[in-house]
Amino acid sequence: MKIPGHTAVSPARSGRWRGGEGPWAWWCAMAVALSLLMLGALLVLLMSRGLANFWPASVHQLTLTDGSQVIGVPVETRQRPEGAGSERRYFTANRDASGGIWRWVNVEDIRQDSTPEDLVHIKRMRWSDFLGRLVAVNIDGRRFDGELAWQRLEDRLDEIRQQRQLRRELEATQIIPLIRRLESSNGPESNHDPGSNSDDVRIHQQLAELQQQARDLQSGMTGAVLILETAEGRRLEQPLEEVDTVLRPNAMSAWQKVGRWSSGVWQYLSEGPRAANTAGGVWPAIFGTVLMVILMSILVTPFGVLAAVYLNEVAHQGRLTRLVRIGVRNLAGVPSIVYGVFGLGVFVYGIGGQLDEWFFAETLPSPTFGTGGLLWASLTLALLTLPVVIVATEEGLARIPMHQREGALALGATHLEMLTRVVLPMAMPAMLTGVILAVARAAGEVAPLMLVGVAKLAPQVPLDGEFPWLHLERKFMHLGYHIYDAAFHSSDVQAALPLIYATALLLVLVILVLNLTAIFLRHYLRTRHGAFARQ
Repeated sequence: MKIPGHTAVSPARSGRWRGGEGPWAWWCAMAVALSLLMLGALLVLLMSRGLANFWPASVHQLTLTDGSQVIGVPVETRQRPEGAGSERRYFTANRDASGGIWRWVNVEDIRQDSTPEDLVHIKRMRWSDFLGRLVAVNIDGRRFDGELAWQRLEDRLDEIRQQRQLRRELEATQIIPLIRRLESSNGPESNHDPGSNSDDVRIHQQLAELQQQARDLQSGMTGAVLILETAEGRRLEQPLEEVDTVLRPNAMSAWQKVGRWSSGVWQYLSEGPRAANTAGGVWPAIFGTVLMVILMSILVTPFGVLAAVYLNEVAHQGRLTRLVRIGVRNLAGVPSIVYGVFGLGVFVYGIGGQLDEWFFAETLPSPTFGTGGLLWASLTLALLTLPVVIVATEEGLARIPMHQREGALALGATHLEMLTRVVLPMAMPAMLTGVILAVARAAGEVAPLMLVGVAKLAPQVPLDGEFPWLHLERKFMHLGYHIYDAAFHSSDVQAALPLIYATALLLVLVILVLNLTAIFLRHYLRTRHGAFARQ
């Protein structure tokens, strides 16, 4: 029987769509495949460019047609304009000797290209890297040459690394906390005499002893000097205390290079940055990113869930409720920098300034909470991602059949018991979907963080052994801002480019780990409480 005004759907056509046949199904499959292909290409690019930075590349010695010598690591080759041959760019390092670290060489001008085993690649704390030869090592006035110099150099460098690590731990765990205690007890406006308080006297004595220990460790790293030679034959003296690693990559076996690559990756993940974020590691940025995302999730989840429950389960479904829903969805499209301006004006200057007047008046005009910090950054991103959590939770609540609610009420449950024991557990997977989307967006945001708490360099993480352990008022580092700063504010973007790729890959992996954690939790709750498939 044909119903007037109703267009019948052909069973054959319906079957083709359900079976995945038809042109549109193929177009959809191609779109999914293309998306996965682009994502895979992005990951391959980040891995190949980022992880290759830690591989000890071979150092080449070139003899040009004019007789000059060039020592460097080949980076890229390109064709010169108008088909005039090709040229190759080399990383030549030695900024203190030549004033630059890059050089383009015409391939046709290369008369000889070799990789001698005695060439060294030295990573320094200052002046970028050094490429050349090690002539000798002077340790406490004694000169060592040849293989004996390498043996003495490795032993002395291990001692310096240990002393450097002890000094860093001493500064981070004892000296800096004592300085903060003195600053908190003697504010900038205080007329308090440090010598009039016995506790202050004791702290000053402790601080003087610890600073003397730090100076002793620093002086213990001196006394060793490397005598180096550049490609032009110029001799340089390099204090060993300013050296991070010394490699002979041309003399290393494949397994030695793999070990050095693993060590470089670990140093990148576990150490702090140096040389204006163009060298060193990103551990403070990793810790700051993860901690901020966790705090943001803790703040946004209860507010987003309560707002969704009120809109879907409590509020009268009228025109006002529909307008509120439209407003919430529109908030998801507001540019993130607008949220940053709001956080700066309301959270930092408004609430934070008032907290300083109430509880930290002795430290004014130096602000405590009246400046950007971890708390205000987490609150700003929680406000930014709140519409995402509300919308996802409302969709989950709307999919729960009414007979589930009616059955609970018929069995004598109150409205609150029906919500907490029936509706919310069944909507938990949808809530976690909202949290996953919120984490994915918040972890990559940079613009609002520039206004409410992120720092270019903050080697001390906001979590330590000093009471109250979690310092919400401190500034923190972020992987996204680290990428932005290294890419646009570095004095040499080409030198920082490999670390930019590595940090971008690390940011993707951090977001992936956080999302996978929420996805596995969502799957567990969906299996436990049941879920309703989309119709």
